Amino acid sequence: MLTTDDTNPHSLPPVIAGPILRKTTSNEVTLWLATSIAFTPTCSLKYKEAELSAENKALHVTQRCMRLGKHLFLHFIHIIPKDSLPYDTWINYNISLQETPSSKIYAMSDWASDLYYQNKNAFGFILQNTVSKLLHGSCRKPHFNSHHNTDGLKIVDDLLASSTVNDWPSLLILSGDQIYADDVAGPMLHAVHQVIEALGLSSEQLEGSDLSDDSELHSNKAYYYKRQELLPHSKKTKDLRKQFFGGVKKPVFTSDTADNHLMTLSEMIAMYLLVWSPTCWRFVTLECPQQIVSAEEKALYDKEKAIILNFKADLFKVQRAMAHLPTAMIFDDHDVTDDWNLNLAWEESAYENPLSRRIIGNALIAYLLFQGWGNKPSAFDDTKMNALDALFNDNTQKRHDNVITELLNFDNWHYEWSTSPPLVVLDTRTRRWVSENKPNRPSGLMDWEALTDLQHTLINNQNAVILVSPAPIFGVKLIETVQRVFTWFGHPLMVDAENWMAHPGSAYALMNLFRHPKTPHNFVILSGDVHYSFVYDITLKGRKNSPNIWQITSSGIKNEFPTTLLNWFDRLNRWLYAPWSPLNWFTKRRGMWVSARKPSNASKGERLVNHSGIGLVILNEKGQPIHISQISDIDNPIEFKKRSSEKQFE
Repeated sequence: MLTTDDTNPHSLPPVIAGPILRKTTSNEVTLWLATSIAFTPTCSLKYKEAELSAENKALHVTQRCMRLGKHLFLHFIHIIPKDSLPYDTWINYNISLQETPSSKIYAMSDWASDLYYQNKNAFGFILQNTVSKLLHGSCRKPHFNSHHNTDGLKIVDDLLASSTVNDWPSLLILSGDQIYADDVAGPMLHAVHQVIEALGLSSEQLEGSDLSDDSELHSNKAYYYKRQELLPHSKKTKDLRKQFFGGVKKPVFTSDTADNHLMTLSEMIAMYLLVWSPTCWRFVTLECPQQIVSAEEKALYDKEKAIILNFKADLFKVQRAMAHLPTAMIFDDHDVTDDWNLNLAWEESAYENPLSRRIIGNALIAYLLFQGWGNKPSAFDDTKMNALDALFNDNTQKRHDNVITELLNFDNWHYEWSTSPPLVVLDTRTRRWVSENKPNRPSGLMDWEALTDLQHTLINNQNAVILVSPAPIFGVKLIETVQRVFTWFGHPLMVDAENWMAHPGSAYALMNLFRHPKTPHNFVILSGDVHYSFVYDITLKGRKNSPNIWQITSSGIKNEFPTTLLNWFDRLNRWLYAPWSPLNWFTKRRGMWVSARKPSNASKGERLVNHSGIGLVILNEKGQPIHISQISDIDNPIEFKKRSSEKQFE
């Protein structure tokens, strides 16, 4: 095993997190790694008798090492093979680490052999010519406590460990809320602060707050369960039209669980490391910090501590799974803050204040480093990455603000992978269709330009597409109606009124996209966000050659909807929007037939599944789903079976 850095007071392991396998096709392999030492990685691939490396000119490898703190280095590794990689073949990958040209070289077997799967002596992956099986999910809140006590990413590892590699899924798709920056348990925030100290992460000035710098948040003024006192918002901001304090309009942080909201860039960096790897937990203690003094807060801390201890126990499995499955990611609101860019009033209020702008910008910087780059390395050229390098080398207020300004104007978070069917992932957060005349009304999830770009991507594409929309395109009608009613009364924030049908322009543009004769014949739409799971089969009315559309929603990986409330929504939705109901004529999808699939665990006609876990979809050669399930227990998956008699008009 690698020896640790003797100058490091915490004796940190050289590898902090990863490797994580990101965008991987026959023509490129993308890897992400976090270390505590400034190693220079050397990468190679091997399959059958072929060994590929930069030395034998079979690979072109570009890699960037970025120093985020005294003892934290991120490695962005992009491998381009000279010849296309083979399909349906186990491909080993190796990352050798060397600190200096004269120091010893350590292969992965020296530092990561405990992460290998049974009967394998290296990390590796399987490429499939056609995506035949995939896993997907969203919403992983570490301190969520359900009677299932399930982390969907742990189930991913269970599935891989119990299958032959030829039966592995092609992809793991994470459709939002990979972290909860706005909803953090007390023990997790305590762990975050210890990681910041151990890794020597940099401090920053927080303009607009009463803090001299962010180190106060990590020491004697950690503000456990009191972050709402620092966040720039007014009394839960229930009404955007009344956000005035001393005559000054205040920005909006609408989460009702923001007592430990992450604020600094260092906090967000530490959070990613703690949810993806068990390593940092080795030097974290979860004993209640002395800053927590009230009996009520101590009791809450102890309750959350038990849940967090269970969460971290499975992180070894999470790390192993993400090292072997190509993983696609996209943000949703909780990766930044609740109701992020919900409407124009929110945007104007949030971005005008330097503190809220900084918090949002910090979340975007962390997203780029930990998620965004691996989705689409070509989108982040040397100019952007050099700006981040400079930020961490000399974090001045001006430089930090300039980086944030660049990211807030960045419009290339969406991406597609050249799989078969192609994977098209939507950015539904930063290119929104705002209602300029009614700033309090919900924005469309994509603006006209973004939807037009999407149509051009889909036109003349293959016969099928896997479309990832963090929020369901076809949601539960009753819930959308409730959101519409609250919006009409001027309170969209109270019910998280973010759905595709909330904005007329984007809704009709999207519906017309499905009607275009040159778009794919089979649409598999993967979504999350809502904290429950369901499947709809959709066809267009009056079209002989209607596209086949499947809305497949899996949420959450570790989160659920309030059970009693969801049961009522499920029941009332079936009554109020039955095929014969005249209410269907008032929906924006009245030109479509929607059939809701019944889950195999339903006892009274339920259509919504409220179980944390991971979604599984198996596709045939045409890109049509032949099996859809939500897995909370690999021995008892909940399957959504199509019943032709259940046709619902919408």
